[in-house]
Amino acid sequence: MLALTLTADLTGVTNLSPLDTEDDPYFFTFKVQCTSCREIHPNWVNVNRFEAEEKPTSSGSARLRESTATIRAPASSYQQASPPKRQNIVEFDCRGLEFVEFKADGEWTAKGLESTTVFTGIDLQEGEWFDYDEKAGEEVSIKDVKWDIRRA
Repeated sequence: MLALTLTADLTGVTNLSPLDTEDDPYFFTFKVQCTSCREIHPNWVNVNRFEAEEKPTSSGSARLRESTATIRAPASSYQQASPPKRQNIVEFDCRGLEFVEFKADGEWTAKGLESTTVFTGIDLQEGEWFDYDEKAGEEVSIKDVKWDIRRA
């Protein structure tokens, strides 16, 4: 069992989570490593919680085995904390593979800390995001985004 964790400095927002519905699932994107041969697959691999995908890995041209990764439950929201704290976002049950790197290449959402404003279309690929909360009259931001993959 592996967990994707997040540490980030949230200013003016909380409840940061991937936009993830059955009609528009969030694809968690990872570099994967075979647990048998320790080879890192050259391509990024996508996993979503609505379908169990089989991931082929290879320890060479002669042998191919099927590996899987499934998401155990919907992603948790990252809550604003000062100072920022590492929080589990999602847990994966992995068979025959391990995740070694995460790429945040989907859409995220957050809620205003002091307002009811819902922010959508948040892109965390650059490791930071800035906007303005008109209801609160303040700039909001997500900075110092750090992803980690740990044993759950």
